[in-house]
Amino acid sequence: MPVIYLVRHAQASFGADDYDALSPLGREQATVLGRTLAARKPRDPLVVAGTLVRQQDTARILMQAAGLPGHPDSDARWNEYDFVDMVSRHAADHSPDDDPQAILERALRLWIQEDSPDGWRAFTQGAAAALADLRTTLGTGRDAVVVTSGGVIAALCGGLLGVPPSGVISLNRVTINASVTTVLAGSTGTTLLTFNDHAHFTGDDRGLLTYR
Repeated sequence: MPVIYLVRHAQASFGADDYDALSPLGREQATVLGRTLAARKPRDPLVVAGTLVRQQDTARILMQAAGLPGHPDSDARWNEYDFVDMVSRHAADHSPDDDPQAILERALRLWIQEDSPDGWRAFTQGAAAALADLRTTLGTGRDAVVVTSGGVIAALCGGLLGVPPSGVISLNRVTINASVTTVLAGSTGTTLLTFNDHAHFTGDDRGLLTYR
């Protein structure tokens, strides 16, 4: 049965002018993750990433560390929601001293409730379609590594577990940079096997664990 490894991108440059670039720590996270994935020996893995820089760079670094040839495929349906636009529309009145996570979650709650063509429903439907198409592409005997973002992973896991949209925020909150969520792709659909595995950031690599 094909296995799909959903990887949250490594740490981006939070608070910098260009958030989308990986931080030096993020590049190290992606390298450690690549070695970990190599040890799992995925079968003829298809590597796919969203089109965001942090996703593409994470994919390239982990592929190099894992000894995988070529370049990742790209699919914009694996992109994260635009949190900058979301916060500007739904939490523009926040104070500079407010906790960034609290600001994001406030905006997320309002965005989920919003009924718009580019809202929560469209976002989750796009992610679910990307996962379904990937399952079809793999057939049997081949695995996949998908480098995406925390919001996409949380939305997909929420859907697979039957969690209401409001509960997805809790999943999103704890998704660790360069963590691995595993999905089994069977003939009748997909099943969540593990969520947010970050065992590769323990022991000597404990200092690499970050949430943002």
